[in-house]
Amino acid sequence: MAVISDIHSNSYALEAVLNDIDSRGIKTIVNLGDTLFGPIDPIKTAELLMKRPHITNIMGNCDRYLLQDQMDSLTFHYVKPLLTQEINHWIQTFNRTCIIDDLLFCHGTPLSDDEYLLDEVSIHGVVEKSVAKLMSELAFVDQKLIFCGHTHKQKTVWLPDGKWIVNAGSVGLPAYFEDTPHPHYMESKTPHAKYVIVSRNDQSWVLENILLPYDYELAAQRADQNDREDYSYAIRYGRAKRM
Repeated sequence: MAVISDIHSNSYALEAVLNDIDSRGIKTIVNLGDTLFGPIDPIKTAELLMKRPHITNIMGNCDRYLLQDQMDSLTFHYVKPLLTQEINHWIQTFNRTCIIDDLLFCHGTPLSDDEYLLDEVSIHGVVEKSVAKLMSELAFVDQKLIFCGHTHKQKTVWLPDGKWIVNAGSVGLPAYFEDTPHPHYMESKTPHAKYVIVSRNDQSWVLENILLPYDYELAAQRADQNDREDYSYAIRYGRAKRM
């Protein structure tokens, strides 16, 4: 099974990832959301995924934004007018969460699409949540593996109660700046397209973090053409441009 997340309209990265998944003979794909929200190629991104009806799509916060009528966002005003009725209907079919076997899939946390699961933000920046806090917040979850996205940072954390938390990273946007709840940067620090492969080994699960090279310069140039240097810088360098 392949787990992808946070494409953010980067069809160049998505196409490379899908080709890589196909080359490995993987048939099951779960997309953790934030799929079209970006100034690159939302329509091509949608077309690539809609051709594969077997993909399970999770609703990210940015997918939810696109179902709104208005939003104070440059990205929203770029993407929203491009969406066809068919694409809007497709977004509406996304799942809030999904459970497959002993695996739980969500975008942010199992209860919220716009909160970080592994990290928290304060006026001092981003810090990892403590083991005790993670176990407390996930005590209600029966599944042993919890897959999330949202931070765009590929990371795996094991908890003493036997649960695993796996952030799949971002297919198409390796870094960003966010001003809420406090200004902070999220950076993977490489330009690769990232996703995760999970497979069963007897009674255990095997995880592979994939960092896939692709022609990220084409994606960055597309962002530049749409006057979004913040996106092009992140795509080229895996770091967020300082304000």
